Amino acid sequence: MRGLGDHLSIGQRIAFYRVRRGYTQEVLAGLVGHSTDWLAKIERGIRKPPRIDKLSELARVLRVPLGDLLGQSVLLEDDKKLDDVPAVRDALMSPRRLSKLLFGPTADAQVPEPRHAASVVERSWDDYQAGRLGHVVSALPGLLQTAQGLEDAARSQSMHRHGWAVSARTHHLAATTLAKVGESDLSWLAAERAMQAADASEDPLSLVSAARSGTHALLANGRYDDALELGNAAARWLASQVQNEDPAALSLLGMIHLRAAVAAARHQDRSTASDLLNRAEALAERLGSDQNLWQTSFGPTNVVLHRLSIELDLENIPYVIEHGDIAVDHMPAERGVSHRIDHSRALCLAGQTDDAFAELRRAEQTSPQLVRNNPRVRETLRDLMKQSPVTGGARSSELYSMAQRCRAVQ
Repeated sequence: MRGLGDHLSIGQRIAFYRVRRGYTQEVLAGLVGHSTDWLAKIERGIRKPPRIDKLSELARVLRVPLGDLLGQSVLLEDDKKLDDVPAVRDALMSPRRLSKLLFGPTADAQVPEPRHAASVVERSWDDYQAGRLGHVVSALPGLLQTAQGLEDAARSQSMHRHGWAVSARTHHLAATTLAKVGESDLSWLAAERAMQAADASEDPLSLVSAARSGTHALLANGRYDDALELGNAAARWLASQVQNEDPAALSLLGMIHLRAAVAAARHQDRSTASDLLNRAEALAERLGSDQNLWQTSFGPTNVVLHRLSIELDLENIPYVIEHGDIAVDHMPAERGVSHRIDHSRALCLAGQTDDAFAELRRAEQTSPQLVRNNPRVRETLRDLMKQSPVTGGARSSELYSMAQRCRAVQ
């Protein structure tokens, strides 16, 4: 539900939707197998928010999307007004997408050569990895229109595979970006289109890359079992299709294992998550170094970053504190910032407020949009403010200013 208020805590959101659904605290707590006192303390902010799997259960009982309890990421308007998500929605939901028999190809459409279109898409992928989400959102309507034109042309040409592959990459970018800015339903629509185009391309790497977008969309929607199923199916299929030592295949297979591991962890399945992490680690060792083939950022460092994120989901805070201070400046900004946000959350939960705030400031310096759009950042800032009075000196003043920038407070 948009417009509920970014400044609300997870507990306040649970309370809002509980009241809207007409449940007492006793009834809702009973439906998820907990005491009334447990729920009351969460709603009042006395107890830390539930684990992600319990939040998913609460969302299911309250019949709202998971993002409505977490606090949706919403792309913040920047100085250049690069925040037009509705234009991306229009491009994805054009009536012409529904039937080629009814509409046929667009008359006199000027479709670029697939190789040129591919280079334009890859530049937007670079923007995404650099944390320039507004630039990606601004480019997506035109990229999606071009992808549709490439699909139309591919249906009427014998040499059609490259056009389908470019469309798959375009829709993958759309799905991943939309998941990042809180548009989880649109993300699934784009991911489905990515996989359909990849199917038509008959390229194994395109299909498994597109499957990554499906896992992102499913995770964003709290569908952890489905994300795990998709990841495992994609991994099995790719392993049977490509040469074992192809670096691109190793990278895609490794990333699929990592996404599936995240899904298992959010379902509190430590054993499966550990097994998948170990498989990804073995592939990273075979790859030999951190690389960025197919924008995977895959390699030994990304495996470590995912292991830390997974331990945070599993509430192993001491592990994240002990191992979380690692170098990420050589990684794409999107990966490095995601790690700093996770590390900050763990430091905050451990009461190391100065270090937690320092991590958030470093993350914001790298990519303001990635930080200011993130609901986990807002929750961390609210917790830090509880422990640091806003009148207590320079750091408290900086903390409150950052909370305002990130809409953690009104």
